[in-house]
Amino acid sequence: MRPKPTALLVDLDGTLRRWDPAVIHGIEVTHGLQPGTLHAAAIDWSRLMPVIIGDLTHDEWAEVIIADLTDQTGDEERARAAVKEWESYRGSVEQGLLDLIRDARAAGVKVGLATNGTDLLPADLRTLGLTDEFDAVINSSVLHIPKPAPEYFGAACLALDTQPERVLFVDDSERFVRGARAVGMAAYRWTGPDDLPYIRAALGL
Repeated sequence: MRPKPTALLVDLDGTLRRWDPAVIHGIEVTHGLQPGTLHAAAIDWSRLMPVIIGDLTHDEWAEVIIADLTDQTGDEERARAAVKEWESYRGSVEQGLLDLIRDARAAGVKVGLATNGTDLLPADLRTLGLTDEFDAVINSSVLHIPKPAPEYFGAACLALDTQPERVLFVDDSERFVRGARAVGMAAYRWTGPDDLPYIRAALGL
């Protein structure tokens, strides 16, 4: 049998941090953009990869998105205003999962944040009130290696001083979950607050 985890590794975006599609849609409507335009421009892999491995800063990435929207709309001022408002929205915290993280740490379980993030991550953690909630923060833009690379998970285990088989990884991406399992971690795909009882049981909380 797999030993009980002594460390928890939690994803940020789509897991601990929620993004409300209605907010983003409202920004698109305000600036006359087609639904989904901002999301599509931001997550296009050719634009996203450089910023999450630290080859671009967050501000440089925003300029790339503005340029793409300008090409689509022919209106740089509108594109810039839309991206500025979009960037001002930093999401919200999944409180039930944060409560679990706090309970885990109180019980002696090490907790790490594992994210494909940008250089804006420290500011985001301050904005969200999460700065002091983790024993380690593993940010792909600092490592220059993204999830689900084995080297990323290896760095996370080193940061938590825990062997992979004693780490439980929680992420909303099935591909990232599979990557964690491939290096020997227990891994669970997050679908929402209904998953909390399972995670608590797995950690013995």
